[in-house]
Amino acid sequence: MRKKVTFSALLLFLSILGYSQNLQLHYDFRHALYEEIPSPNYLTATLEMFKPDAWGSTFFFVDFDFSHERGNLGLIYAEIARDIKIKDFPIMAHIEYNGGLFHTKDYSGYIANAYLAGASYTHFLSPRAHFNTYLTYKYHAFEKISHDVQWTISWSSRFLKDKFTFRGFLDIWTENRNRNGIGNLSGKKVVILAEPQIWYNITEQFAFGSEIEISRNFTKYKEDKVYLLPTLAVKWDF
Repeated sequence: MRKKVTFSALLLFLSILGYSQNLQLHYDFRHALYEEIPSPNYLTATLEMFKPDAWGSTFFFVDFDFSHERGNLGLIYAEIARDIKIKDFPIMAHIEYNGGLFHTKDYSGYIANAYLAGASYTHFLSPRAHFNTYLTYKYHAFEKISHDVQWTISWSSRFLKDKFTFRGFLDIWTENRNRNGIGNLSGKKVVILAEPQIWYNITEQFAFGSEIEISRNFTKYKEDKVYLLPTLAVKWDF
């Protein structure tokens, strides 16, 4: 009975503190900072939702990059994940899907699907701060299939009487250097992607702030180079 009460309390905390539906609008400065990135500076809209329930929790986000000519839509990318409760065990099963489409001046295509499965754990540091971490097997549906592993940690913390929110994630995963089986590339590369955010909460619904995309081997421009890509952003919580 105590385990059931403990897990119910965790779900209650998640429902009160973690439930979120928000829309973010980011202005990205990447071309102004790195000449090798040909895309002009552009706006990204992000629709995000996190919702716990009695069987676990669901999270998804969709990015819309207005990176095409004259500010038209150039990329749509989505991730959806589900943590599944296993009786009263504190570690939950984690399943996830990633994928998207893009359109440039020269050609259009897709971001290869990725399917993840593994284990997830959430811990509360205080009533206003918690983190989640998961470790998964990752199946990359490249032309040459890539069998990989991914570790992720995400966090959220409100401080100074809830006027500021610090949140974000860190992903580390492996993938084939050769995605299509053509050429002499072989072996794996390690990709690192982090996106910490800081928000000043003007009201309970409206905030402004910044996100910094920190990446290595995530872009196609220069392998092993670390990129720091800040944005200016506004956010509305529904």
